[in-house]
Amino acid sequence: MTGIFNFSAGPAVLPKPVLARAQAEMLDWHGSGMSVMEMSHRGKEFTGILAKTEADLRRLLAIGDQYKVLFLQGGAIAENAMIPLNLLAGRSADYAITGGWSKRSVEDAKAYGKINVVASSESDQYQQVPDFASWQLNKDAAYLHICTNETMSGVEFLDLPNTHGVPIVADMSSHILSRQIDVSQYGVIYGGAQKNIGPAGLCLVIVHEDLLGKASSMTPAVFNWQLQAENQSMINTPPSYGIYIAGLVFEWLLEQGGVAAIEKVNVAKAKLLYDCIDASDFYVNRVALANRSRMNIPFYLQDEGLNAAFLQGAEARGLLQLKGHRAVGGMRASIYNAMPIEGVQALVAYMQDFERSH
Repeated sequence: MTGIFNFSAGPAVLPKPVLARAQAEMLDWHGSGMSVMEMSHRGKEFTGILAKTEADLRRLLAIGDQYKVLFLQGGAIAENAMIPLNLLAGRSADYAITGGWSKRSVEDAKAYGKINVVASSESDQYQQVPDFASWQLNKDAAYLHICTNETMSGVEFLDLPNTHGVPIVADMSSHILSRQIDVSQYGVIYGGAQKNIGPAGLCLVIVHEDLLGKASSMTPAVFNWQLQAENQSMINTPPSYGIYIAGLVFEWLLEQGGVAAIEKVNVAKAKLLYDCIDASDFYVNRVALANRSRMNIPFYLQDEGLNAAFLQGAEARGLLQLKGHRAVGGMRASIYNAMPIEGVQALVAYMQDFERSH
């Protein structure tokens, strides 16, 4: 099907120029006679790709030299285990629950030590980030874990709590590179690639060097951040093709003007869709205004008996993957960096037409 707009939450839309370039380089990368998928990960061709990919990411996020950048496997879910294995060191850790993914992080981390839930919006159906004044933070915690954008429920952090020196570990899977951040405010930033970076299978970890060397003795080598940092993320064969695609995405972002420029576009896209929802009695978004995500916008039809008809009509117009996560229902439009504003305009036009006809 041509002329479609893919609103999938992940694996998600990639920039068309990136896909076209990957297609052109598929059989022969830069005259090497090889596809990137065929290269030795220790050969000069791939090590060059890896070095440029890291350099471009550092440029995009202004990552200082005191941080190590790791390209790992297992996605963000694997990091639910890697984080306590690398950081707990016999202590306890604080976790905030603001949606389904941060709740999953808590459940997974419990196997490795004492986990304190210091804030939760579960009783409010994850419609907001709890007021920081209510958080029961522990000054002796090894770290505080948060998910700064909840893909399922569409809740985004616009600020950070004052942890009085406790490192913040942030799952940024679904909004990394969509807005400017100050990396120095975090001890660890991590995220699966399949939303704003590249194909599923690659996970980025940005970790302050002061947090390395604390891994439990039971930590497998491939999970040990210090060992991975010392070996350029190549204790085992890295997800080389995913790294290559990520590198193309980083180049594309730099060509757009970097994170500051793409953030302006993202603000405009989100405003367009939220304005449509808010102007209507037919649709509703339930997230608190202060915590509405720019990347993942869930919405509901007031008459949910029309859900199937809405999705069928959307697909007929080439507006795909709008069904909400099974845990929350309704609809969800994921409008990542690669979603052009024309896609959001097409969705808004359809929503207005559907409302008029129903």
